[in-house]
Amino acid sequence: MENPGVVLFVLQIAGAAAMLIWSVRLVRTGVERAFSVPLRRWLRLGAGRPALAAMAGAGVAVLLQSSTAVAMLATSFIAAGTMSASVALAIVLGADVGSALVVQLLLLHRDWLVPLLLLVGVTLFLRSESKTLRQSGRIIIGLALIFISLGMIRGATEPLRESAAVVSAMGYLGGDTISAFLIGALFAWAVQSSVAAVLLVVTFVAQGVMPVPVAAAVVLGANLGGSFVAWFLTLSAEIEARRVVLANLLLRGGGAIAALLTLGAVVAWLPMIGSDVWQILTLHLGFNLLVALISLPFCGPVLHATARILRTPEVPAELARLSALEPAALSFPDRALACAAREVLHMGEEVEAMLRPVIKLYATWDEPTAEAIRVKERAVDRMHFEVKLYLARLTRESEGVEVARRSVELADLAANIEAAGDAISRVMLGLAGRMSAENLKFSDNGWKELTDFHDRVLANAQSALNVLMTLNPDAARALVEEKERVRAVEHDLQRSHLERLRQGRVESIETSNIHQETLRTLKQVNTAFTMVAYPILSETGDLLASRLARPPVG
Repeated sequence: MENPGVVLFVLQIAGAAAMLIWSVRLVRTGVERAFSVPLRRWLRLGAGRPALAAMAGAGVAVLLQSSTAVAMLATSFIAAGTMSASVALAIVLGADVGSALVVQLLLLHRDWLVPLLLLVGVTLFLRSESKTLRQSGRIIIGLALIFISLGMIRGATEPLRESAAVVSAMGYLGGDTISAFLIGALFAWAVQSSVAAVLLVVTFVAQGVMPVPVAAAVVLGANLGGSFVAWFLTLSAEIEARRVVLANLLLRGGGAIAALLTLGAVVAWLPMIGSDVWQILTLHLGFNLLVALISLPFCGPVLHATARILRTPEVPAELARLSALEPAALSFPDRALACAAREVLHMGEEVEAMLRPVIKLYATWDEPTAEAIRVKERAVDRMHFEVKLYLARLTRESEGVEVARRSVELADLAANIEAAGDAISRVMLGLAGRMSAENLKFSDNGWKELTDFHDRVLANAQSALNVLMTLNPDAARALVEEKERVRAVEHDLQRSHLERLRQGRVESIETSNIHQETLRTLKQVNTAFTMVAYPILSETGDLLASRLARPPVG
């Protein structure tokens, strides 16, 4: 093969692989933006039933095309105290099976499917006003691009069947399955997706470029590499969440290593399945299914073992946090505004940290957690006061309409975030303390409604912080649209609670005021965080006097 041909081949493969990786993420992004709340609710349906939790995890992983994304959702539930570690592990194990199913589904397509998907996806994305329909268009476009990238890989690898160099390399890897295994693990970790890695391998197998024994070792390695992705993404998470991810890494990664040791026997059995492609697909799905079935009954003991590996660390002495409000920056208005924005962002992070654990105090009162929330509220109050003084000094010392306008916007945002923190510390913490003092419990339906609503508001708070960092108009629009949904959901939940009162349920009667006040407070917190989006939309012209403007086409 001449050098120009080699360069062109490498370029084609790299471009196709890049499109494949990006397309998989495009689908996942669309699903997260359009259906994140229903998916999170679906995951919590399996609480207390490992088998149902695993099935929920598998279903969500199919939609997100990523077991890592499901693992991140599960760990967020642990941090909020709305899910046990054993249920979260069952969800992650099911998600591994779901990501293996995705590969099977993405390889079943027809020639007419790609143009149809592109036509429908682009039409929905460009012409729809609804956020859900626009993101559905994004998902459909992503699926079409996955199929296109796989076709590009097939076309580029067609000449490799006759390449002596490729045959020699595959022959070497066939005798060195450990190297093939490590290649699969490194590639899956590098692209942050075992789905993309396995799709690439299966395409090579279909073209006759990679023999089954080599592909089997690479796919097993991709399972190990895919498990490492979530581990690295949760290094700063709470210890219990990290134990869940570690448990999955030990079970899935350890299973992959065990399967590699018996690869000779497995490969000898594979031809009974059918074609080379189906052999690899069945191996990938069968491996993850077997790991899940064997591991589900032992989630508790495995997590107990990880607790011995990841012990609760001693809290080290912390350096005092330095304020972002630099007095020296006041002479430079742009820099001073950036300092104030950083401090407001930190206020939001502190309030989000207060919101995350407060809901679990309604079920089990924990005084150290409650005191930590109070301490953060006092810190937020202090930051709010300092931000106001800093911006006041800035407007006195600097001239210009733009500086004054931006200062007012930041002062308003700080006030809203402080109000959200005050509502959490004063109202929600007080209601949770009353639940504990009077030994009250919500009805099963009422508790599920509250935890679902809390999770929705928490997700919106996190989105608001992202908007504050990126100033992205599309994300700001989505946040304001979600505010309207939260208002409607809160109204529906209030009606549902009144219906339970009408039926005379004792738990609902005893906790009626607490339930309703908690819903109202969470809605207020959501509104406070949503205010982050309004200055952005006002500046871009996307906000009318009374409602959102019509989204632009294109």
